[in-house]
Amino acid sequence: MKAKEVRGKEDAELMFDVEQLEKELHGMRFRSLVDGLQNPCRIRHIRREVARIKTIINERKQGIRGQESR
Repeated sequence: MKAKEVRGKEDAELMFDVEQLEKELHGMRFRSLVDGLQNPCRIRHIRREVARIKTIINERKQGIRGQESR
C-alpha cells in the first residue's frame, strides 16, 4: 500500500490495518522458525507497511503536512 492510499483512509481503518498486519507478522515470524517461509522478504514488506501507517497516524496527531485527525 502506498502512502497516498494510506492518507486516503480514516484513522480507525488504519488502526485496524496495523492490527491485522502485526498479527500476520507475528504468525510469519513463528512459521519461519518452525517450517520456514516460501517468501521470506514478505516480513520486510509488512514491517515497512506498518511503519508507514504509524508514521502517517503520527503526522495526523501532530498536525504535520496540514492533515488533521479524522
